[in-house]
Amino acid sequence: MTKYVFITGGVLSSLGKGLTSASIAMLLEKRGLKICMLKLDPYLNVDPGTMNPFQHGEVYVTDDGAETDLDLGHYYRYTNATLSKASNVTTGQIYDTVLKKERRGDYLGKTVQVIPHITDEIKQRILLCAGFEEGTQVALIEIGGTVGDIESQPFMEAIRQFRYERPKDCMNIHLTYVPYLKAAGEVKSKPTQHSIQTLRSIGIMPDMILCRCEKPLSEDIKDKISLFCSVRREMVLDEIDVEHSIYEVPMSLYQQGIDSKICDFFDLPKNTIDLSDWEKMLHKIRNPKEKITVGIVGKYVQHQDAYKSVFEALQHGAIANDVELEIKCFESDKVLQEGDVIDAIKGCDGYLVPGGFGERGWMGKIMTAKYCREKKIPYFGLCLGMQVMSVEFARHVLKLEDANSTEMDANTPHPVISLLTEQKGMENLGGTMRLGSFNCLLKPDTKASNAYKQEKIAERHRHRLEFNNAYKEQFEKNGFVISGSMENKPLCEIAEIADHPWMVGVQFHPEFKSKPSLPHPLFRDFVAAMIAYKKENASYYGTHG
Repeated sequence: MTKYVFITGGVLSSLGKGLTSASIAMLLEKRGLKICMLKLDPYLNVDPGTMNPFQHGEVYVTDDGAETDLDLGHYYRYTNATLSKASNVTTGQIYDTVLKKERRGDYLGKTVQVIPHITDEIKQRILLCAGFEEGTQVALIEIGGTVGDIESQPFMEAIRQFRYERPKDCMNIHLTYVPYLKAAGEVKSKPTQHSIQTLRSIGIMPDMILCRCEKPLSEDIKDKISLFCSVRREMVLDEIDVEHSIYEVPMSLYQQGIDSKICDFFDLPKNTIDLSDWEKMLHKIRNPKEKITVGIVGKYVQHQDAYKSVFEALQHGAIANDVELEIKCFESDKVLQEGDVIDAIKGCDGYLVPGGFGERGWMGKIMTAKYCREKKIPYFGLCLGMQVMSVEFARHVLKLEDANSTEMDANTPHPVISLLTEQKGMENLGGTMRLGSFNCLLKPDTKASNAYKQEKIAERHRHRLEFNNAYKEQFEKNGFVISGSMENKPLCEIAEIADHPWMVGVQFHPEFKSKPSLPHPLFRDFVAAMIAYKKENASYYGTHG
């Protein structure tokens, strides 16, 4: 019988429910338990695919083509759980399904209501995720938003019903905030008390409370929270701010025995846990051999979550190379406003242009690619970043005047990047891109094949435009190497500049498949190239990028 752990949050948002859920899942997995993970998002969008990154952060893509919440990226990086369309559910998806059933007559003329129809559909999605793979022992379900939000009420009610129907198979963990008031010199538990009261008024009784705090809580504060919230003292844990890396969170929770307490709660077997690989990885983070700097030139750099997986994958590459990585962010639409591109973005050992849509900041990205190509500085282009690299090459090497992407200029005389044939005439934007995992064949003796060390790979996509093969021969004759092509379809997946130490662009999103314990090979090699560049330019480092 599968056990269900529901993780809710209170007081305020951004407490780290996603990281906490992933950390708990990782520890249970290390105990030898088979787990699955589900994120319930209370917004009415069917998925985050059409949402502004400033509002939602990045869109994380699964192998089966689901556009999901960024917390699934945390789940992937911390665990080996299979993530799919069943792993993320939004209010929009629930209502869309229920309304379609009503239109078909599935409810036989009954009045369709939040209870039972919406809540029943939510419960079915929980069971669907738990049953996606055979043998799942623990399902961890994270509920987005904050307890008390009007948007999350149907999910909370569904959870209440779910536990009522399975009283011995469910556990509720509530993540809350315990602030320290500097003026008073005191830690305050009242916000947590009010949060628990709100949760209990819904009919959900927490079995464990995790207290986000700046410093470890005193025993008196934990005793007080236990008494006022009717939660056993040993089930009140603190989750303090970590010092070096978010990958320290599982160790902090492990030291308080959270995995052991969950196993005891469900009477699950407590197999021996081995965290030696995680500890070795943390040792590398805490003891880097040197420091390098990478520049990210993008549209949404003011909002860190917009490129969450990119930032993490870069850190994974740094871990693999035993270095500390400083990330400098440059707003692409302001690069050219600051005069010469060198003055605007100088001081980095390499540059990365991430994915995105729209023409804002387009020229700033193109000039970044030109700077890197001419100065032999490591460059990594992701999705749109590969298209940037292609347009820059067409304009400044092939001398194709006004070469462009049809996304930026539909009437360009040289559409080196063009819309997919199947996308033409498309009216709906949601879920209509090339999405999910596709196989790619690698060209021997290229930077790509040297990184992956295999002939065929699979990577995740999220895009509408492709490299235009009408220009392929002209590009390749002038040193533009197409080192990866889609299997069974002659589409450019990976491109390199032949006479450059490391200038690589990919049409897919490799950041979605990188883990701290298993860094993505392209991010690993990109960081290695930056280290080499820094060493080669040590005499004038700081003035030439």
